[in-house]
Amino acid sequence: MIAFVRGQVLAAGAGWVVVDVGPGGAGGGVGMRLEVPGRLSGAHPGAELALHTHLVVREDSLTLFGFATAEELDVFGILLGVSGVGPRSALGVLTELTPAIAQAAASEDEKPFRKVSGIGPKTAKLIAVQLAGKLDPLAFGGTEAEADETPGGRAIDDRAAATVVQGLLGLGYGEAQAETAVQDARSAGAPNDEAGLLRAALALLQAPRLPSDRGAR
Repeated sequence: MIAFVRGQVLAAGAGWVVVDVGPGGAGGGVGMRLEVPGRLSGAHPGAELALHTHLVVREDSLTLFGFATAEELDVFGILLGVSGVGPRSALGVLTELTPAIAQAAASEDEKPFRKVSGIGPKTAKLIAVQLAGKLDPLAFGGTEAEADETPGGRAIDDRAAATVVQGLLGLGYGEAQAETAVQDARSAGAPNDEAGLLRAALALLQAPRLPSDRGAR
């Protein structure tokens, strides 16, 4: 089992690199080809790469896939476990993978995954479900602010908000009223949990309106 490869790049093309892994580095005489996410295929000859690897064994081939981080390797393994996703499609997802897609997976939004060649709506949904809560935007080039969009942050807030809006609709409030109340409650610093957000939204809806408010309606 080949788990890791380090060496100088001998050649690179669309979706692949050849790394010199022979004794002594460059000129060692052993060049190993790895299939890689698109951004790695731009590596210049002579540059040194350190890649985490996954070997895919077929009856007629042995294909080695390489990834810049252990997180990418883990995601590749998860994707291979999704029905309908093969190594090439999994590599395509990682080529497209950005903090925005990490956020999409956190909220189980399949739309970004549909942009990957060979992945249809059903498979995209399965990918989003499988990756939900497993992608860290910081591990894929994101920022602290973007990391707040993961299940520990905005994704949970959005689900709570949607649940509270539905609850307010059940209490007889109009959709526009409910959405505005939830947005105003969140802007005012209401708790992120459903119960706290519901209380805050109800307090706004039940607050006496000023005469100027009534006149404006």
